[in-house]
Amino acid sequence: MRYTNEYNPATYPLDELLITGTEINYLFICPTKLWYFAKGITMEQESEWVDLGRFLHEQRYANEEKEVQVGRIKIDFIRRGDVIEIHEVKLGRSMEKAHEMQALYYLYYLKRLGIKAKAVLHYPKLNETKEVTLDGREAEIEEAIAEVERIKSLPLPPEPVKSRKCMKCAYYELCWI
Repeated sequence: MRYTNEYNPATYPLDELLITGTEINYLFICPTKLWYFAKGITMEQESEWVDLGRFLHEQRYANEEKEVQVGRIKIDFIRRGDVIEIHEVKLGRSMEKAHEMQALYYLYYLKRLGIKAKAVLHYPKLNETKEVTLDGREAEIEEAIAEVERIKSLPLPPEPVKSRKCMKCAYYELCWI
């Protein structure tokens, strides 16, 4: 995936890294959803899927330090050891690429702060985990950052592309009704 905007980490100060992990996630789910979210149109409070995810997260990981805020990123929970582990809890693997890119963005962000970390994606309904490391994928994240910035700057939302995931999307009515 090659994006048109140029993101240069050397000239993009960390304190100006103003995108969130959710925005990176939405880029890989649906650019239209990303645009609405970036403009402050948030529909997730209405979503039963978001409620289910929140419930699973709270019940399954009750003893973890939750929602750790570092600048513009909010990590589901962390574990400290030889290497900091960041953990993200997800409902299922259907949007695994988006989950992975969100975790990679967090690792990229932390690396820019001088923090070495690894990420673990949790799929509690499946009793599965997946470890994610940045290992040479910085350029991929920088391209995603540039694309998020491009979409956020558009005067109108990108044209939606109908897919199976639309039926469960909190933004369904904005796009299709």
